[in-house]
Amino acid sequence: MNKQQDYVLRTIDEREIKFIRLWFTDVLGSLKSIALAPAEVEGAFNEGVGFDGSSIEGLTRRSEADMLLHPDPSTFQVLPWRDVDATARMFCDLSTPDGQPAVSDPRRVLRRALDHAANLGFTFYIHPEIEFYVLKSRHPGVNGLEAIDNAGYFDNVAGGTTHDLRRRAVRLLEDLGISVEFSHHEGGPGQNEIDLRYADALATADNIMTFRSVVKEVAFEQDCFATFMPKPRWDWPGSGMHTHMSLFEGDTNAFYEAGAPHQLSRTGKHFIAGLLKHAREITAVTNQTVNSYKRLWGGDEAPSYVCWGHNNSSALVRVPTYKPNKGGSARVEYRALDSAANPYLAYAVLLEAGLRGIEHEYEIPDEIDGDLRDLSERERRVLGYEPLPTSLDEALAAMEESELVAEVLGEQLYSFFLDNKHNEWRQYRAQVTEFELRSGLTQF
Repeated sequence: MNKQQDYVLRTIDEREIKFIRLWFTDVLGSLKSIALAPAEVEGAFNEGVGFDGSSIEGLTRRSEADMLLHPDPSTFQVLPWRDVDATARMFCDLSTPDGQPAVSDPRRVLRRALDHAANLGFTFYIHPEIEFYVLKSRHPGVNGLEAIDNAGYFDNVAGGTTHDLRRRAVRLLEDLGISVEFSHHEGGPGQNEIDLRYADALATADNIMTFRSVVKEVAFEQDCFATFMPKPRWDWPGSGMHTHMSLFEGDTNAFYEAGAPHQLSRTGKHFIAGLLKHAREITAVTNQTVNSYKRLWGGDEAPSYVCWGHNNSSALVRVPTYKPNKGGSARVEYRALDSAANPYLAYAVLLEAGLRGIEHEYEIPDEIDGDLRDLSERERRVLGYEPLPTSLDEALAAMEESELVAEVLGEQLYSFFLDNKHNEWRQYRAQVTEFELRSGLTQF
C-alpha cells in the first residue's frame, strides 16, 4: 500500500467518515457515483470495485459488461456540504476485469494525451473561466425560465442572492482544495462566473466536475437552480468555459519568448496553428449539444470564425497580455468551449490539436486585425475566415472526417460519441418549436 492510500485510510478512521463516494463520468460527461462503506476502501484500492459498465452511457458493449472502478487516492476529499453523515469522494479510473485500462474511460483519454505531451517534454496547464446561470425556481419550467436577478457584468448587487451563492461555492471549493482565482456576476441576468486557478489538466478536469456539483448543491441549499446549459434563452448571453492553456518544459513556460511579438514563442505559435487547423473537426467534442450552437452563433462574445488575435475577444483563440513581462503567465485562450462539455475529452482534443501543430510545425496564419464582429458575414468570408460549424449536425460531419479525433478518443468511444450525437440531432430536428408555432399557426 502506498503513502496516499494509507493517508486516505487513516483520514477515514480519524474523521469518522461514513460514506466514500466513488466518482467517474460517462462519455458525455455526466457525473456518476456509488457509495462505499469505510471497511471496503482498502479492498477497492487493492482489487477495484466491480460494476455493470454496459448500463453507463458509452462505456462498454453488453457482451463486455463487467468493469472495475479503481479509486485514485490523490483525489480524496471530504465533501464539506454533508453535515450529517460525513462523506468523502475519490475520482476513479476504469479497467476491464483482466486489468487493462477501459478504452472508453474519459479520464483515461485525457491521460493518454498528457502522456503524449510528457513524451515531448511538456506539462499541460489550464485555467478555466466557468459561466453558469442561476434561476429563481428549484424546478424551472421549460417555458418560464426566470433569472435570480437582473444584474449585469461585474454588477455589485446589494443583498444579492448570487453574492451569497458565489461566496458559499468558493468557500466549499477552497475546503475541497480547489483554488479559485476570482468570481463575479456575468453579463446575463442571473449569470455568474467563477474562475479556477491554474493546475495540471487532469486535476483541472476533476475540479470542473467537482465544481459543477458544488454549484448545484449550493443553489439547492438556497432554493434556486443552477444550470451550465450553453444558451438557456435566446435573449440571454451564452455560458462559455473560456480556457487558458500553456505548456511548460520543467519550470519554463514553452509559450514565452522575451522580445517576440506578443512575447509568443515559436512553440506557442505552432500550438495556436494546430488549434486553428483542427478547430472545426474538434468542435463536436468542445461543443457537444444541439444547444451549444445557439451560443456560438447567437452573437455576444462567443466566437463563430476560426481566427486568432492579440487580446481580441472576437477571435476563437486569443493571446492575453495581462502580465506581458512575466514569462510564467504566457498562455493562449480557447474561447469556443462551453460549460456543458465533458472536460476530459475536450481538453484531450485541444491538447492533441496543439501538439499536432508543434510536431508538424504548422505555420500560424496572420492574426485578425480589429474586431471581427464589426465586419459583415460577406466580408468575413471574403477575407478567408472559416466559420465554425453552425449546428451539431455540421460539427459531427467534420468530426467523422477527422483522423485526429478518432485517434484521440479511440475507436469505441469515437463511434459511440458519433452515434449518440447523431441520435440527439435526429430527435432535435423532429421537434416543433415555439418559433414555428408562433409564425406558422397564423400564416398558414
